[in-house]
Amino acid sequence: MNDYFILDDDHNLIAADLMTWSHWFENAENRVVAKTQVGNCVVSTVCLGIDHNFMRDGRPLLFETMVFVDGNDEDCWRSSTWAEAVAQHERVVDEMREMLP
Repeated sequence: MNDYFILDDDHNLIAADLMTWSHWFENAENRVVAKTQVGNCVVSTVCLGIDHNFMRDGRPLLFETMVFVDGNDEDCWRSSTWAEAVAQHERVVDEMREMLP
């Protein structure tokens, strides 16, 4: 099972070795899926390119959506594909907007 992945220009994941991933991670302009300000919260979704499915059951978890409140990370969700990450980001943004007064 591969632990490292990079994104191509069409947001497809490609298995990579550590050196290829590290170069991509340092220089990639396509890692950010979305970043949205909601009140005093920021919802950020990015491609990590490292499998965070530490249990090794199921698909690799390569994308992360985080909520930051006043600069502090509050919650985190992970997903496997760009499309899932987009949907997850939108869902979290909608939930944050519902909580606004």
